[in-house]
Amino acid sequence: MKVNKITALRLMLSITMIIGLASCSKKSSSKNSSRATGWNVDRKKASDGKKQIAGPGLVFVEGGTFTMGKVQDDVMHDWNNTPTQQHVQSFYMDETEVTNFMYLEYLDWLKSVFPPSEDNYKHIYEGASPDTLVWRNRLGYNETMTNNYLRHPSYADYPVVGVNWIQAQEFSKWRTNRVNEAILEKNGYLKKNAKTDEVDAESVFDTETYINSPTSSYGGKNETVVLKKSNGRQAKGTEQKNVYAQRSSGIILPEYRLPTEAEWEYAAAADVGQREYNIYKGQKKYPWSGSYTRSGKRQNRGDQLANFKQGNGDYGGIAGWSDDGADITNAVKKYPANDFGLYDMAGNVAEWVADVYRPIVDKEANDFNYFRGNRYTKNKIGEDGKVEIVTLETMKRDTLSNGKIIVRSFPGEIAQVPVDENETYLRQNFDKSNNINYRDGDKQSSIYYDFGSSETDNLKEDKAMYNSPKHNVTTDSLGLMVRKYDKSSKRTTLINDDVRVYKGGSWRDRAYWLDPAQRRYFPQDMATDYIGFRCAMSRVGPKAEKRKSARN
Repeated sequence: MKVNKITALRLMLSITMIIGLASCSKKSSSKNSSRATGWNVDRKKASDGKKQIAGPGLVFVEGGTFTMGKVQDDVMHDWNNTPTQQHVQSFYMDETEVTNFMYLEYLDWLKSVFPPSEDNYKHIYEGASPDTLVWRNRLGYNETMTNNYLRHPSYADYPVVGVNWIQAQEFSKWRTNRVNEAILEKNGYLKKNAKTDEVDAESVFDTETYINSPTSSYGGKNETVVLKKSNGRQAKGTEQKNVYAQRSSGIILPEYRLPTEAEWEYAAAADVGQREYNIYKGQKKYPWSGSYTRSGKRQNRGDQLANFKQGNGDYGGIAGWSDDGADITNAVKKYPANDFGLYDMAGNVAEWVADVYRPIVDKEANDFNYFRGNRYTKNKIGEDGKVEIVTLETMKRDTLSNGKIIVRSFPGEIAQVPVDENETYLRQNFDKSNNINYRDGDKQSSIYYDFGSSETDNLKEDKAMYNSPKHNVTTDSLGLMVRKYDKSSKRTTLINDDVRVYKGGSWRDRAYWLDPAQRRYFPQDMATDYIGFRCAMSRVGPKAEKRKSARN
């Protein structure tokens, strides 16, 4: 009898505990309860927040693995295109190259905000303008393109050329700010028409400045930056607070930028449309399927799938039945898109990518989001403990090798400085700000480096791995150009930290260069009539929207 009472008591305790646990479980799984603490929180902000939208002009590229490098027709068999297996995260990329019309929008904005007629701004508009003289040829008549290609409406939808790598970078920064400025205005965080009304050189919007110091935006014009009521649920008895938009708001987009070489090649190859095992072997020769440059589809059989040079003196075929419909560049979207929905990833113009050129892609060092060119910086903090904002007096200007002056930091931006030992101390993943030469170009990777010698001996210039010419072009106190060219006979290469990779064939190139794996390099401060660019944007959140997450 006693045993039965004890058993019954245990049974009642077990039932009570189960009910209690179920109650706790129900409470902790409540929509507004934290799974970490059980406290009431704004879970809408944490888990049901806004998903990233594609910025203007961008299409989604789902990441994955691919063979980066040349496999077919590698007649040179050099290190430049050695195949490596790489993985790229999902990202967004411009559907087309940046066009003349898009770039003119940038130039018109600069001209309006920084009038070239004023001495303080005279280099800004000129420094951003494409070099239209790239069309000239000693033995060719191309003045029509020199005078008309950039600005004539007939060429509005043609890819912009004559833009060097630095100018492409600056365009990307400008585009980031204008897009985010429009988004914040649309969502009520900026005064209506803030992006157009009374904007001058001292009151320009910058995304990072708004995030880090909202009251410093627009030159400190606080009436332009709006405090908005939080739309999240508040705990009982608490008052709704006024807030600025932050990254946690989910509406501010990541920056527009140049794609990395790995991203560009992955997007151009578009293996997503080829459900065969050999994609891992890198057997795809062009952005489209097949081994030929002509279409095999019935409705347009025989049509060329890209704009390129087909032979000596043949840039477009015979009049009346032109092979590719163009002699120089062509308007964007004139040829079929690849399986990611990207146009002109072969032909038309070659394109700048973000990477500094080196002959070898170092898969042993990294095979995930590969990129060579990292320079880590941080916000400059003033003596008052606040971020330091660039002013008209502290704008950073670069003098290029051709004497052109380009402004690299504008009023309203946060001044940047290299990271130091405060960020690198005891880190395993990086140990300095400038990582361009890591394992290929730094002193220790040179065959001339002597581990037994003193540091002074190893720092001698003639022991550098890439012994390229070092020209020095500056301006004196009167603004006159001072050119000192390196005429040393000891120089052995043109590779240095200022040459960038460009990808894809152009209207000037033979079909050999249409392969996405092909890679060439060009000085970052020089431009041509066959190199353009397109922008990319990183993807935040899930790799793809298609697959549902596994839930119990």
